[in-house]
Amino acid sequence: MDLFKLLLVCALGGLLLFSCTPRGDWRTASRESAGIAPDPLHTREAVLHIYGADAWGWRGWFAIHTWIAAKRTDEDQYTLYDVVGWRGYYGGQVIGINQDIPDRYWYGARPRLLKAHQGAEVDLLIDAVDAAARAYPWKQTYKAFPGPNSNTFVAWVAREVPELGLDLPFSAIGSGFIDEVEDRAN
Repeated sequence: MDLFKLLLVCALGGLLLFSCTPRGDWRTASRESAGIAPDPLHTREAVLHIYGADAWGWRGWFAIHTWIAAKRTDEDQYTLYDVVGWRGYYGGQVIGINQDIPDRYWYGARPRLLKAHQGAEVDLLIDAVDAAARAYPWKQTYKAFPGPNSNTFVAWVAREVPELGLDLPFSAIGSGFIDEVEDRAN
């Protein structure tokens, strides 16, 4: 009987947790610019930003989603590099490399700037980020925990391009997945 009560409490608690989201319906949540990134139509120089925002739903209570936004010198649009776990979102792959709003709200969650690089020398950094993103080894695989996920992707790029000087926060769950894979291999 005690086991039944425990299972019932766990099931109800899980249901409550999964149904709670502070931002309402993901389909109508804001995806607008937060006004953080320089306007590409008025900024000649290269810009490379790494953003993080609370993950969607209950996961946002303790985890963030991260992505990279880049604009080379004289470009008038940003290229976003990110991983999204919804199958088919990027034509069967979980990795996306697309032109989009760099500092968009992540389904209602305001992004925060985790790292910024700007200036003439940033074009070379963007080239290195692009090469690392295209070499990402888990293009077809997504697992919220322990990874690979969006934070694994950004951690991979940061590891391949140490000049980024990026340290992801503790809430970037999945960023340690690469180390776990290497530890298991040794």
